[in-house]
Amino acid sequence: MIRGVRKIVLPVDDQDRAKGFWVDLVGFTVVQDETYGGGRWLEVTPPDGSVLLVLDPRGPGDPRRNVDDRLPHSDVFFTCEDILQTHRELTERGVRFHTPPTEMPFGWWAMFEDADGTRHALQQD
Repeated sequence: MIRGVRKIVLPVDDQDRAKGFWVDLVGFTVVQDETYGGGRWLEVTPPDGSVLLVLDPRGPGDPRRNVDDRLPHSDVFFTCEDILQTHRELTERGVRFHTPPTEMPFGWWAMFEDADGTRHALQQD
């Protein structure tokens, strides 16, 4: 039986720039960074190790999802315990927030941009 989700593929424009963003600014850890065939397999994980992000090169002609400005491009929702503190810490490290922490009917959330300008949701647990 399926018991969970372990890896999520995140399309990126530049693997080195994405690695720098997720590791140096957001605080993730590199799990694997290996070449294979003509490509590179690059995985990072958040401090709790709950999931692995595979930073995979976006193919030529694969555009970022076109969505309303109020929505993230990514289907991934990141979580934190204290969204105000996380927003403050990430902003100080240079992470750009498209939407600051806002209380919504479903809870607190914010939206930040990665090194490629892809918007991701951040929600408080």
